[in-house]
Amino acid sequence: MNIQEAKEELIRTVKAYTRKDEFDNYKIPDMRQRPIFLIGAPGIGKTAIVEQAARECHVGLVAYTITHHTRQSAIGLPVIEKKTYRGETYTVTDYTMSEIVAAIYEKMEESECEEGILFLDEINCVSETLAPAMLQFLQYKSFGNHKIPGGWVIVAAGNPPEYNKAVREFDMATMDRMRKIEVEVNFEAWRSYAERNGVHGAILSYLDAKKDQFYRVENTADGLRFVTARGWEDLSEMIWSYEEIGETVTENLIVQYLQREETAHDFALYLALYYKYKKEYDVVKILRGTADRQTYQKLAGAPFDERLSVVNHLLEALLAMLKGVVEQDELVSVLYEVLKRLKEPVLAEKEKRAWEIVRACHVERGRILEIKKKVDLVEEKEAKREERLIRILQNYEEGLQREQIQENEDAFDWIREQFQGEVDKRRRLADGGLEALDHGFAFIEEMFGLSQEMVVFVTAISKNYEAVRFISEFGCEPFFLYHRELLFSETRRELLEQIKKYT
Repeated sequence: MNIQEAKEELIRTVKAYTRKDEFDNYKIPDMRQRPIFLIGAPGIGKTAIVEQAARECHVGLVAYTITHHTRQSAIGLPVIEKKTYRGETYTVTDYTMSEIVAAIYEKMEESECEEGILFLDEINCVSETLAPAMLQFLQYKSFGNHKIPGGWVIVAAGNPPEYNKAVREFDMATMDRMRKIEVEVNFEAWRSYAERNGVHGAILSYLDAKKDQFYRVENTADGLRFVTARGWEDLSEMIWSYEEIGETVTENLIVQYLQREETAHDFALYLALYYKYKKEYDVVKILRGTADRQTYQKLAGAPFDERLSVVNHLLEALLAMLKGVVEQDELVSVLYEVLKRLKEPVLAEKEKRAWEIVRACHVERGRILEIKKKVDLVEEKEAKREERLIRILQNYEEGLQREQIQENEDAFDWIREQFQGEVDKRRRLADGGLEALDHGFAFIEEMFGLSQEMVVFVTAISKNYEAVRFISEFGCEPFFLYHRELLFSETRRELLEQIKKYT
């Protein structure tokens, strides 16, 4: 299965393994909770999906690379204890708590999560001395004398032997205690993830045109040459950073991430053209409907790759605008719920001032956010939204003190006025998004008509979460028109192909 399907299976597993009966016992006993074993090529996102699954299930996560462990660190160190049996005292060997088990309890203390995922990476590279202990662990969920807490799901990962010389094949007894999931390289699944997580537009548009460059591993006379999903994502972060500090992204930098010279060189050439077209075609003017006729004339005679690059630049700017609208919309929705819960205590309170109640609210939200960030239980997008909300509540607190509003009822009216400002901002952003969509469609239609460029434009919008969310709430007639037309054209093409088979 692809990486997205594997993530969904992980989420279903966590939900199934943590279900309880009416007596608060887990419905599936520990011995029947088989660990999941993710096996697939390096750099395709196995670790990332485990992290995402933990966040989406709101459970803790403890991750270890098992190759770093010896038998002693996994099982614990021997200690001499005195124990009494039938009135006689004996010295016996016991073991300290496993470092791995101890880490789970520490995570539970930090995160206040009683359930979680224990992720063991590179499990099929475990040392010979640790192998028997791992067999016991996979069957009984214990290292030595210490069991991992109930409600903690074991997920392991490893690479096939062709990617790692240290891999050792598990025997049948071990494999019969795990659920093996073979994770395949799949560009479309990764692209959906990459778009949601802000991978640079140049990388996405390059890989859209050259999917064969997404993941490559080659053994050559000069050594191993490879390009992985991890490499593309890390390169994206560096490109964003270089753009912010005004540095040039060179081929020498790119090859540090894409460790296959041909791919690095090809992408470097593409990136240079990407920047060139971005400078020559002012997409902001196009989305405002103020582009001059020279832009139209120049693009009309341009080759297909140049036209496609401009379409991708348009999409990048447009989708960024729509993302801003959706983020503001989500912020307003959460803020509304917070204020709704604050209204009753503010109006009912006689001793405390409104600003004190608001302060207590944002201080508590800040405390919870810091815990979640510390134990990696919150996605970056959610964290930023919460930080914005806390800042707004802080501004409310400071404003109430500055205005010296005495009555709590008057104070809440003042808060309501400030909240309306956020609502008005959402409306302005939404109007700007609708205008940009209309101008974008008008430009593509005038330049290319119902062509491949329009297909790329409509398809990208229909696959983007923020764009779909925006259109479902605010509408967009051109999108619905061209989406229906393109669907009809695609259906007609498929029917003609079927007819040809029988004639």
